[in-house]
Amino acid sequence: MPINENPNHDFSIVALDNFIQATRDSGYKGTQSSIAEIVDNSLQAGATSIEIEIRQSEADDFPLEISIIDNGKGMDPFTLRQALRFGGSSRFNAREGMGRYGMGLPNSSLSQARRVTVYTWVASDEVYTSHLDVDEIAGGRVVEVPKPHKVAPPLDQNGRDSGTIIVWSRCDRLDNRRIATISRKLIADIGRRFRFYLWDGVKITVNSDHVEPIDPLFLNKDSKSTGATFFGDELVYEVAESPDKPDSIGIVRVRFSELPVHEWAKLPNNEKQAKGISKGAGVSIVRAGREVDYGWFFFGGKRRENYDDWWRCEIRFEPILDEAFGITHTKQQVRPQPHLLEAISEDLEAAARALNSRARKAHMNIKTTEKFSHSEQLAEQRDKLLKPMPETPRERDQLISASLREQVPAMKSLESEELQEGMQYKIVQASLRNTSFFNYTQESGRLVLVLNPDHPFFRKVYSPLLDADTDLARTIRTQLDLILFSMARSETLFGKDEEVEVLEKLRQVWSDTLATFLNG
Repeated sequence: MPINENPNHDFSIVALDNFIQATRDSGYKGTQSSIAEIVDNSLQAGATSIEIEIRQSEADDFPLEISIIDNGKGMDPFTLRQALRFGGSSRFNAREGMGRYGMGLPNSSLSQARRVTVYTWVASDEVYTSHLDVDEIAGGRVVEVPKPHKVAPPLDQNGRDSGTIIVWSRCDRLDNRRIATISRKLIADIGRRFRFYLWDGVKITVNSDHVEPIDPLFLNKDSKSTGATFFGDELVYEVAESPDKPDSIGIVRVRFSELPVHEWAKLPNNEKQAKGISKGAGVSIVRAGREVDYGWFFFGGKRRENYDDWWRCEIRFEPILDEAFGITHTKQQVRPQPHLLEAISEDLEAAARALNSRARKAHMNIKTTEKFSHSEQLAEQRDKLLKPMPETPRERDQLISASLREQVPAMKSLESEELQEGMQYKIVQASLRNTSFFNYTQESGRLVLVLNPDHPFFRKVYSPLLDADTDLARTIRTQLDLILFSMARSETLFGKDEEVEVLEKLRQVWSDTLATFLNG
């Protein structure tokens, strides 16, 4: 016999007492992620109603206890015993659903609690139970999952014909000790993570409070917060499962949204945080209808900036691409593989940079609009001293107004405002289809002056006056605004087609001449 070998030594593949302690530290980011794993199991079992209860326990050392109750198809005694084994799933490595490795129930439960007890039934009068207990396993008193035994229906069964109840007791690793805090965070997390299931009619409650779906893209009208718009078309990619399996292909779908800067930028910071705007930049990665991660992925060399809070991205993929996305058994994070990054990152980085630029310009327009207010007020006050403008808009005004509604977000909110007595004056910035320095439109009691930021006069003269925070700069800019308002207002008094055509041509020639003089 070798000198170091003893007949009493344990050479099992897994040192069970050490394993159960070590596995509690692996895999899950916290309480919310662990509970999400149990919700996965409920949904895979066909549950349409899931109740999560967080309550005080009778144990002084472990004040909280958590139950997850569903109306899924339940488990027979054999399946229950297998479900409590690490890797004991009957669906091991299956790709058709959310689960895959059979680690979810025991791993997630014991990451938060020292004991998990399961009650399950496929018929209301046939309730079976079994459990796992960290102290029993670590103490060597238990080496296999206890054989399930039949029990009287627990109160939480509540008339369900089939279903499962998971009870976490002796909870020693919860993220928080206050029930209200855990509930609040859990409602938000589950609402976002399982939004597609909630939209499809699944009901989830946390301590009797209904979980509302949260769309991080702010697009779905049935979401807690909405109001964004799509940016571009959906991008669709065919990606190989791995470089070694080029013929095994899965579909990746990507879409972007823009948040309404002009409507939400002035919200108080607490409202922005409540809506999920502040520090919300990133991409939601969705596997089989369930969000598995949220963060800054696939944007190449583009770094996250504050303006990135004002747009969102969502990537949906099929489970066959788990290896490509680097999905772990806990389904909490992704580690994108090189061939996937190569396939989609270039497009996503380009979109991210474009959206950042659009958000930056929208914020600058808001700041600029605030600087226009004094000029607008002066023009409105003095308009009553002049000959009234025609009430009926000309065809050219209608066309320009329609173009502005598509190009300038502020026009939508402007037109929703209730008009006050007298003529209203507004200044907006928008690239023009020609090289004129300015254009205008007049209809519905409002004269809108449109400044072209691409014209040399704007870049070399007007923009520096906007940026300069001095009394002299503000005074000069205000006088320029009033000059342009007067030119635009004067043109509105000419309604004949030939007159309009001459004035349009004169403004164009004047703008081109001005550009030539400034460019040298």
